[in-house]
Amino acid sequence: MRLTDHQAAEIRRAAARHFGADAEVRLFGSRVDDSRRGGDIDLYVETDLRDPDDVFRREIAMLVDLNLALGEQKIDLVVRRRGQTDELPIHRVARDTGVRL
Repeated sequence: MRLTDHQAAEIRRAAARHFGADAEVRLFGSRVDDSRRGGDIDLYVETDLRDPDDVFRREIAMLVDLNLALGEQKIDLVVRRRGQTDELPIHRVARDTGVRL
């Protein structure tokens, strides 16, 4: 996994702050593979929050916090509400290949 301990801790803190202590956060994509270089930080968060507008606001706030904590980096954030019936392929990929932080 190509994140520092500091980066992983900041990501966990931001996810808990914006989506609750029970939110699950995973790193997926190229940063999971130690043999690769570069790449953006792809994050998957699963939350119990239900209101889509609230989830969207929290997603933006988490990205702002991460930008301040980690510096300017390309971060992709995929958020899924638990119990959401319309699962996208990216949700499955993130859960199946991602590393829980």
